[in-house]
Amino acid sequence: MTSPRMIHPLDGIDYQHQCRDWEETPYTKALGDALEELFDREIHDLDGIVVGLNEAKVKPPEGGTWNVDLFQAEMARLGA
Repeated sequence: MTSPRMIHPLDGIDYQHQCRDWEETPYTKALGDALEELFDREIHDLDGIVVGLNEAKVKPPEGGTWNVDLFQAEMARLGA
């Protein structure tokens, strides 16, 4: 007798869109890509993230440069 195939509890979830209820834009794609690259480099502290985003030339929505308060506000706005 063969055992039934085990199904992963998250099988069928659309991982790409699981946490957001809005369409990705070039800005959110660039921001997400920059954040993934920073996390891959083991940069997890707010100051390091802000420096990394500015170095990656990913501008905040209103332009200018990132700072900790602006980054936290943008993450809250995006629902992150």
